Amino acid sequence: MSILVTRPSPAGEELVSRLRALGQVAWSFPLIEFTPGRELAALAGHLTTLGEGDLLFALSKQAVSFADARLRQEERRWPASPRYFAIGRTTALALHAVSGCDILWPQDREISEVLLQLPELQNIAGKRALILRGNGGRELLGETLAERGVEVNFCECYQRSAKYYDGAEEAMRWQTRGVTTVVVSSGEMLQQLWSLIPQWYREHWLLRCRLLVVSERLVHLARELGWQDIKVADNADNDALLRALQ
Repeated sequence: MSILVTRPSPAGEELVSRLRALGQVAWSFPLIEFTPGRELAALAGHLTTLGEGDLLFALSKQAVSFADARLRQEERRWPASPRYFAIGRTTALALHAVSGCDILWPQDREISEVLLQLPELQNIAGKRALILRGNGGRELLGETLAERGVEVNFCECYQRSAKYYDGAEEAMRWQTRGVTTVVVSSGEMLQQLWSLIPQWYREHWLLRCRLLVVSERLVHLARELGWQDIKVADNADNDALLRALQ
């Protein structure tokens, strides 16, 4: 079994390194890359509006990384007054490391629906919320918070953009290397991978691979695109992906 990991850097390389240390044959093939977001300049201003008991959400490790770099550049600190929330464990650890604050996150699955079930997010009318994210995504979180009476602001801390590849060349490479398992951690990347690979290789190689994804939503999308052998990891972090791949 040869495993193709499509996660962006550095998470993809880290997972491949851990797989190889366990004797697996694995390759990194990042489908997207990250660049600074268009709204980073407004971050410090957004943070100053948050008072005691207001809400700050980080939706990815990348959002935390780009936001913290911007604050350091401006010689500013993370505020102590708001309550901090993260979409999952990895993001929470990153946010705690830079802010020193306690972070709440959903213990079950790293999705907005589960995050919104936290007891601390039930009676929040009149609060302000700042959501740190990439370009788009997680609209459900903002919409639900607004329905609960919260004044919601977003800050685009980074942008995801597709990396360019020659699809036929890559398909030939990975088929020749005997790739039979593909790891994909977002719907955007799954759609991108399907579109990148030419139809012949899609039918004779890609759709015959076992697919490892990180949510039931991705299972449905993968089935629609034509995959049949699909497995779901417990979470979206490398620890969960590694468990699923063993």
